[in-house]
Amino acid sequence: MKRKSIIVFTALVVSVLSCSDSVEKDYKDASLSIDERVEALLPKLSIEEKVAQMRIFHANIGTKPDENGNLKLSKRVIEKLKLGIAGVKNPGEHIDPVAAAKLNNELQKYIIENNRWGIPALFVTESYNGVDAEGCTKFGRPLTSAASFNPELVRRQWDVVGREARLRGMHMCHSPEADIVRDPRFGRMSEAFGEDTYLTTQMVKNAVIGVQGNYEGLGNGTHIGAVAKHFAGYGQVLGGSNFAAVEISERTLIDEIYPPFEAALKEARSLGIMASHGDLNGVASHGNPELLTGVLRDQWGFEGYVVSDSNDIARLYYFMGVAESPEAAAQMGLEAGIDIDLYAEDSYSYLPEMVKKNPELEKLIDRSVRRVLRTKFILGLFDNPYIDIEETKKGVRAASSLELAKESDLESIILLKNENNALPLNKEKATKIALLGPLLSDDTKAMFESVSGPNIKYVAEKGFNLTDEAKGNPNLIDADPRAIAKMVDMARNSDVAVLFLGGDEFTAKEAYFKNTVGDRATIEPVGAQDELIEKISGLGKPVIVVLKHRRTLAINTIAEEADAILDTWDLSEFGDQSTAKIIFGEVSPSGKSPVTIPRSIGQLPYHYSMKEINYKKGYLFLEDGPIYPFGHGLGYCEFEYSDISISNEEMTPESELTVSIKVTNNGNMKAKEAVQMYIKDEIGSVTRPEKELKGFEKIELNPGESKTVTFTITPKMLEFTGISMKKVLEAGDYTVKIGTSSQEYLETTFKLKK
Repeated sequence: MKRKSIIVFTALVVSVLSCSDSVEKDYKDASLSIDERVEALLPKLSIEEKVAQMRIFHANIGTKPDENGNLKLSKRVIEKLKLGIAGVKNPGEHIDPVAAAKLNNELQKYIIENNRWGIPALFVTESYNGVDAEGCTKFGRPLTSAASFNPELVRRQWDVVGREARLRGMHMCHSPEADIVRDPRFGRMSEAFGEDTYLTTQMVKNAVIGVQGNYEGLGNGTHIGAVAKHFAGYGQVLGGSNFAAVEISERTLIDEIYPPFEAALKEARSLGIMASHGDLNGVASHGNPELLTGVLRDQWGFEGYVVSDSNDIARLYYFMGVAESPEAAAQMGLEAGIDIDLYAEDSYSYLPEMVKKNPELEKLIDRSVRRVLRTKFILGLFDNPYIDIEETKKGVRAASSLELAKESDLESIILLKNENNALPLNKEKATKIALLGPLLSDDTKAMFESVSGPNIKYVAEKGFNLTDEAKGNPNLIDADPRAIAKMVDMARNSDVAVLFLGGDEFTAKEAYFKNTVGDRATIEPVGAQDELIEKISGLGKPVIVVLKHRRTLAINTIAEEADAILDTWDLSEFGDQSTAKIIFGEVSPSGKSPVTIPRSIGQLPYHYSMKEINYKKGYLFLEDGPIYPFGHGLGYCEFEYSDISISNEEMTPESELTVSIKVTNNGNMKAKEAVQMYIKDEIGSVTRPEKELKGFEKIELNPGESKTVTFTITPKMLEFTGISMKKVLEAGDYTVKIGTSSQEYLETTFKLKK
């Protein structure tokens, strides 16, 4: 009897323990791991609810405040939110940060309360000049900040972007761009960080770290997730034409195009990746499993989500012509590894019906939904979905953020030319300055006055616009002889002319799919700009050019006629004030060109790191070389480079070298200099670049001060994709070039022995 009781008791214990093991875990339990919470939630969702977690719509279809600032939803949006949603793009982008935080709290509350499982949504923004929304700190564009050659500065900028976006109620950012941009015909050039792989890698990595708050800021609710884009090769469209084909050799992809993306994922832990609009060597990127799963997932171990670019899954059918039907396009995108469909009304909306015919598709849907839910848990949205509006009031456009924008400007302005020390100007000397030209802003004169003080008098005249400024397809306008004559007369009656030339948002912009162009077939400054500088230069007065632009321009006439050129690209909201500080010598310019500046469109493709054989011959009737090389940038002080030395003349695959150089400030003011290290592989089994940037360091020296700058050379730096399409490290001779640009340097050599 006693034995029977023991058996019964044991069976009862086993039964209880078994039931305990099978107790359903609660996805709302914050003590569970993120993966446990995802797996607890996913099985609860219907197929329709799963697919809803794979779609993003734009807020402009009916998500806005009413006259009292309260949330107002269109019937279309209400219908979309019944099952939940992956996310909403740009909610509250046109209202101030506090109003946006209020609106987004209300929108998030509505979404949570109106889907069965209370799943929050991702609110998504972008960043080209800071957060792409009203009332945030406006920084310079990415290509502008690349000119700083200061990754730490970029990290701090993007830290502000991450904080200001989260305070608006945003969670993800379809930025930064990790594309390499080498074709100035391409209208989106300034959205990326330049032509060089190493420079872009350092900048993108730091941008992602900054915007994500070193990853820790995601769950803490202080920062947003990054979506590095456009994977891969988007900046290399043929003819510089948006949506055109992309033809890049596999070797170039691996060695030059992939590294910024790989660093964004592996080193900075970017939460997301956006696929490229285009194809890649004939395979549409949005239907390319080797790219989006093979490279991203299998090779790099990426665990985040992949989002389509705007409507691009649907375009596999109606634009790319690689899918037989809209449903086939949806399946291609799903199988390739696209987790979220951006904007399309069709595409992934077909998936629930498709699953009925092909149940195996649900496994792929589950794969994508896991990634989306995981992102929402990482961001803490299930536990803390709302924004503290009082924090928003204190945190957006903080004084420190505005000062950082000014600091970033000062490190990014490039002095391309300074003949006979035309700059800096002396603000203690009574001078009349004419501020002239089509890139003059309404507040330029006031900003210059705030810097120069009472001794400097100004006259200002914009003169003419470059285009008719039609948003979709702007047209050039005829030169106005009277406007030019007026500006020439103003320059004649002044001591110095400062000309604001280049291009604007109408001459370099994204070419959208319908009714909007933004790329160019020529790269000279448009309109009457060359005529203007020629006539004013002919007066014999000093001519300073402030070059503002969003694409590289062939500035032949400007380079010949100007006494000094400040290349400012597209600076922050304080850009003209910062430019004035440089002009009047408060700070020595220290920016370096992140691109090669060609003489003609006929030289394209043209970047400093091309194969050495590309430089064998020039062109008839054209001077050899660029107008200004990659890495070029002058200052108000002469930096002397001397005493280059190397720690060892030989290196092995298991060892490292250090290379040092002495840099001395021979000027009379404190100044910064970006010291650049290039390496040339003298003999390779495949044709090798003429040189490659492999390190840089920005230093600041007092007058007369010297510093020894040391770079470490690792075997990894010397690897490249060999004949067998595998990474190789080849024995042989290498030359190290350290200096002030890609064309001015001192050299030393070493051998790699195996």
